[in-house]
Amino acid sequence: MAEQSESGHHKSGTIYGLPVYTSAQMRRTDGAAIKGIGIPGAVLMERAGLSVAEHLLEHYCEHHCFVILAGKGNNGGDGFVLARHLWEADANVRVLTAAAAKDYRGDALVNLKILGKLGVKVAHSPSPAIISRTLAGDCIIVDAIFGTGFSGEPRGKAAALIKAAAGAAGRYGTPVVAVDIASGIDASTGEAARTSLPADTTVTFHAPKVGHFVPPGSYLTGDLILADIGIPAELSADADHFLADREETALLIPPKMDYDNKFSVGRVLVAGGSTGLTGAACLASMSALRAGAGVVTAAVPASLNPIFEQRLLEVMTLPLADTGSGNLAEKALDRLLAAAEDFDCVALGPGLGRDHESAALVAKFLAKSNSPVVLDADGLNAISGKLGILKKREAPTILTPHTGELARLLAVDDAEVKTRGLAAAKSAAKKSGAVILLKGSSTIVTDGAETVLCPTGNPGLATAGAGDVLTGIIATLMAKGLQPIDAAAAGAFIHGLAADLAAKDSGEGNLISSDLINYLAPVLAGLREEE
Repeated sequence: MAEQSESGHHKSGTIYGLPVYTSAQMRRTDGAAIKGIGIPGAVLMERAGLSVAEHLLEHYCEHHCFVILAGKGNNGGDGFVLARHLWEADANVRVLTAAAAKDYRGDALVNLKILGKLGVKVAHSPSPAIISRTLAGDCIIVDAIFGTGFSGEPRGKAAALIKAAAGAAGRYGTPVVAVDIASGIDASTGEAARTSLPADTTVTFHAPKVGHFVPPGSYLTGDLILADIGIPAELSADADHFLADREETALLIPPKMDYDNKFSVGRVLVAGGSTGLTGAACLASMSALRAGAGVVTAAVPASLNPIFEQRLLEVMTLPLADTGSGNLAEKALDRLLAAAEDFDCVALGPGLGRDHESAALVAKFLAKSNSPVVLDADGLNAISGKLGILKKREAPTILTPHTGELARLLAVDDAEVKTRGLAAAKSAAKKSGAVILLKGSSTIVTDGAETVLCPTGNPGLATAGAGDVLTGIIATLMAKGLQPIDAAAAGAFIHGLAADLAAKDSGEGNLISSDLINYLAPVLAGLREEE
C-alpha cells in the first residue's frame, strides 16, 4: 500500500481520500477505539443501534411494527439496542434470534438481558412456524444477523432466518433494512453467499465497506446510509480501497490555461476500426476530443479512411496498411510506432476486430512502444491469456475489460469474474503490471495495491459503444499527465456522471453512446465549478 501523507493523499499520486474498509481494517479501527483510547465497546454498540433506530423511526414510523433478526455476535447486539429504542418509541417490536440465550456473550448479552427486563419479547432459535407467522405481518424486517466479519455460507438457524426473510420480502414486498451490511455479503470482497438477504437500505458505521460497492454485494446493499458512532477520525486504519467522488475528481482535471495550445493539453492517437466497426473508433475519438484533448488522430485501415474522413470533422486521420478486408495489417506496425511518438497517449483497440494480423499488430506494438496506452475491446482480446507480456512495458498501461474480457485475459471462466470480480481485477493488475478498470454496474479500478471504486453510472450504460466513449475519456486524462490509476478512476467517474445526467433528461432505457459524449461538456463544466 502506498504511504499516506498527513493530508490523507497518497505519495503514489492518487488523491482519493474517502476510505472504504475491509473487515480487517474496520476491526483494527474498532480495536484502536476500544483498546487504544478506552471507548467501551458497549458505547459503540449503543451508538450503532441508536443510529439504525433513528433511521427506522424517521422513515418507517407509520408501520410501528419491526421484526429484528439477530445473530449471536455484535451485529445481533446492535439489533438488541435498536429493538430497545424502538420499544421506547412505542413501536411494536419482535425479536427473532439465531441462537439460544446461553450462546450470547459480552455486550450483546448485556443488551439482551436489558430487553428481557423491559419485557420485550424475544424468540430464541424459533421454529419454522413461528418464523413464518412473525414475518407474514405488515412489519419492517431488520437484518442484524451477520456483521462485517462474515464470510462463507450461513448455516443453521441463521440460514433459516435469512431464507424466511428473503421469502417474505419477495412475497409481501416487505422492506428490509440491514445493520452494517446485508447478511451473506463478505465485507472485504463483495462476494455473496448463496443464502443472502437483499436489503432495501443498509445503515453502516464509521466507514463504508468494500462489499457495499463491489458486485454481487453491491446488488444486495440497497441505499447506503453512513452513521457516525463516535470513533475519532485519527483512529481510522489505513485503507487501500477508496471511493471516487466529485470533489476529488475535480481536483484531478487540469484546466486549459491562457498559455496553453492544442499540443500542450493532451494529444491522443486512437488506433482501431475495421469493417462493420468504424463507429467504435469514431466514438473513442470524439469522446477524447470532448474530454479536453487538444489533438486527436484516428489511425485506421486505409481502405476505410474515407468513412472516417466523412464522419470525423475535428479529428484527423492516419491511414494505415490494412489486410484488404478492412482490418489493420501487421505491416502497419512501423508507421504506427513512429506516429505514436508524437502523441501523449494511444487508445488501442476500439473497433479493431479479431483478424489475426490485427492481433499480431497489437502484441508487437505493446512490446515495442514506449507510449502510454489505454487498451480496450479487441485490443484486449489480442492478448487473451498472455497478460505477462505487459510486465516488460515501462510506459503506463491501462486495461478496460468487461467481465468476459477479463475472464479471457486471465484464462478463467466468466463465472469466476462475476462472483469474485475484485480479486480477479487485482490478480490481472499484478500479473500485467497495468492498471485494470473492470467495467460493470460498479466499476473497479486497481493497480493491485490500491483500488478505487466508482459509484456513478446507471443501467443505461449497457449499450453498444459506451466502453469506447470511456476509453477516449481515459486516454485524454492520461495524455494530460494523470497517473494511470487516477486517469482510469476519474475517467470512470466522469463517464458515469455523463450517463446519470443523460438518464435524467431522457431516461435510462433509451440512452445511446453518443449521448454520453454530448453530456461530457456540462459534466466537466460542473466539476470545474466545484473545484
